Amino acid sequence: MSRMKQKYNDIVPALREELGIQNAMQTPKLEKIVISVGAGKEGKDNKLIQNMADTISLIAGQKAVIVHAKKSVAGFKAREGSPSGIKVTLRGANMYNFFDKLVSIALPRVKDFRGTPRKGFDGRGNYNFGLSEQLMFPEVVYDKIIKTHGMNITMVTSTDNDKEAFVLLEKMGMPFAKGKK
Repeated sequence: MSRMKQKYNDIVPALREELGIQNAMQTPKLEKIVISVGAGKEGKDNKLIQNMADTISLIAGQKAVIVHAKKSVAGFKAREGSPSGIKVTLRGANMYNFFDKLVSIALPRVKDFRGTPRKGFDGRGNYNFGLSEQLMFPEVVYDKIIKTHGMNITMVTSTDNDKEAFVLLEKMGMPFAKGKK
């Protein structure tokens, strides 16, 4: 069992008490983590897209999928079938391993890091935030990167309530910025 899964099991009683949950099945939990990268102008360069996908696969510990445009949109200069981004969905052990790596290794390596923003909740209990570059992860080798890129990380929880999701992530060790929500 991974370290974060064990930590979650340890905080469940305190979480249920703090949120006033009677039924154990209503205890909030992480369901999945989605890491995505938009290709932008780089969508035309297949070598760069493949390098980005390899980097995200290394970070996630699971193969990333190259997402293709479903429709042509002239305003975005996107053609149907052209690469528009990369994504990977983590569940189970991979999800907990990535969360542990993110919280205990990657985010503390960010220069002048003051916490992740508290306003990233979407009203349905999911938390979204972005990272400006991928170099904070220990697996990434700087010499093999063609171009630095950021990523969006979405943490999907089993609750519909932002307050419950915030308490869950905070107890699991997510470093939120100080101040009001």
